[in-house]
Amino acid sequence: MNHNLKMDPFNSSYILNEKRWLWIDYDKGISIILVGFSHCYLTLSGHGLAMEKYPFFNYFNTFMYGFRMPLFFIVSGLLVGRSLLKKNYSGYLTDRLNNILFPLLIWGSVQVTLQLLAAKYTNNNTTPWYYLYLITDPRLNPPFWYLNALFCIGSIYALLKAKLRLPPFVQVVFGFGLYAVNAWIKLYHHDFGFLNDICEYYFFFALGDLVSDLLLNDGNIQRLTSWKIFVPLAILFIGIQYHFTKINLIPNMYGVQLTEFKQPFWFMIEALLGCAASLSFSFLLQKYKVFNFIRIVGYHSLFIYCMHIITMSFTRILFMNFLHITNVPVLIIIVWSSGIILPIFFYNFCLKYGLWWLYTFKKPKKQVEYMKKADIFSLNFARLYPRSNGDSSSFNRELKDSNMLK
Repeated sequence: MNHNLKMDPFNSSYILNEKRWLWIDYDKGISIILVGFSHCYLTLSGHGLAMEKYPFFNYFNTFMYGFRMPLFFIVSGLLVGRSLLKKNYSGYLTDRLNNILFPLLIWGSVQVTLQLLAAKYTNNNTTPWYYLYLITDPRLNPPFWYLNALFCIGSIYALLKAKLRLPPFVQVVFGFGLYAVNAWIKLYHHDFGFLNDICEYYFFFALGDLVSDLLLNDGNIQRLTSWKIFVPLAILFIGIQYHFTKINLIPNMYGVQLTEFKQPFWFMIEALLGCAASLSFSFLLQKYKVFNFIRIVGYHSLFIYCMHIITMSFTRILFMNFLHITNVPVLIIIVWSSGIILPIFFYNFCLKYGLWWLYTFKKPKKQVEYMKKADIFSLNFARLYPRSNGDSSSFNRELKDSNMLK
């Protein structure tokens, strides 16, 4: 029996045959890979490694900082209007509870518990109050502030859109006003817990909804998919990032966030240009259908985000404390890769073996059913075609013929 056909730990055959806006998965994949690198760098810092001998890694981390999280909120905002039309507000809110708040509480609690258990060995300041801080002050539980902000912003935005009928342009203006409040918060060092991030990122979410008709129209995407658009954007992006990287590398108490805290409106411009360049690049990736692994990563971006810090921390401990590997470039490659790949593998493992409740309270029936049928089908396929050597294209053709891939 040929076992290669059953080896699909990332559920790639399902993902690559789903009817989706491919560029959105590409875009989310780019963002989560960059977020993963940043958190990998932070995970390795402060553990006796000679990080200063490799300034490139710090430079790259700083260079790619400015647009990653705003891009996630823009992409989320793109889909809010269509979701409300399809599910209405109550259905949309249920989905937010299921897909964002639930994994925040589950994986945030897992991380806090692990930190509490490790407190006497690592001297961290975690207390049982940190379970509550997942909701009230999530910045104390990195990286879960993002899921907190995404849930709150999406819920508020949808309420104003569905119940008060506020159009996207008005919401963008409202979001800009909140961003001005965010500028005041940062410049004068105020702290309002989870409200800080709502003020900072509401504008980007609203902007996503405002441009959704443009970016979700296939004809417009074809017109925007052009090297003539991407190349100038890429040049501007490199120039702007180079300028702000020099500023952010100046020794300061904010680290890579210096511009974000001290020049928040310049940070907004930097973020918007970076988002535009990333979107344009994603259109090109969709056109040429290359680097499919980025699509797979993007599809799993939320699940990666939930547990990549946990995965990276365990990987660092294993390779540094037990295997005694201290080479910085080697550790960065290993820890970074583990933070992206292992969460994907674990998520699909959970789907396959009935542990989906670690991520949602509603069973993802379509994926679970597909994985069960694919296992049965691959077994039969291997028996019927023992010399296929795991030809995935033949396997997918057979799945399509059996109406399992639609």
